[in-house]
Amino acid sequence: MNIYDIEVKLDNGEEYKLDRYNGKTLLIVNTATKCGLVGQFNELESLYQKYASRDFVVLGFPSNQFKQEVATADQASQACRLTYGVTFPMHEIVTVNGEEAHPLFKLLTEETKGFLGSRVKWNFTKFLVDKEGNIIKRFAPTDKPSKFEQEIEKYL
Repeated sequence: MNIYDIEVKLDNGEEYKLDRYNGKTLLIVNTATKCGLVGQFNELESLYQKYASRDFVVLGFPSNQFKQEVATADQASQACRLTYGVTFPMHEIVTVNGEEAHPLFKLLTEETKGFLGSRVKWNFTKFLVDKEGNIIKRFAPTDKPSKFEQEIEKYL
């Protein structure tokens, strides 16, 4: 399976295939609005604004797998937009580990290994995908986006 074959759902309920982003560099992030790492929303938004004109997109996927998210996708995206000024696409709340994991996260974790093997360790695990849909690298939850900006630039 290719990343572009996967269907996802935006926070407003719109379903689409990730082939919408074919030819763009992606940073896919599992998020949570009650996580201690929420300060990363500001850095993620800054990168999105800085590189959007160079075909870079951040995709946020809220997850309550670690019990740090509000009740609904709409509430999560509202918190992201109002509290943190997020303008990049936010999606439905998904499961990132286990049998019920969203197909996107199953693929991302199969293609990259982290500290806990293939499992997502925590909220704000980030995955870099190149313009051809190749999953390039996984960044740990504590890796601040500004620290790997040069890595992103290589794929723009």
